[in-house]
Amino acid sequence: MECTKDKNLKDCPCTYTSCDKRGVCCKCVAYHRAKGQMVACYFTPEAERTYDRSTKAFLAQFK
Repeated sequence: MECTKDKNLKDCPCTYTSCDKRGVCCKCVAYHRAKGQMVACYFTPEAERTYDRSTKAFLAQFK
């Protein structure tokens, strides 16, 4: 499967712009999964900006 980083960047909700995995979804998912975290795509814009990728932070969005 071809990585379409340029296309992915247009829709990437991650605001951590210096991340080398931004727009490379497979690397982003693998990185956060290895750390027991969720990716920015699962968060509201407000929650994403906290950079707290924990499951607890993810679930807190729905309270």
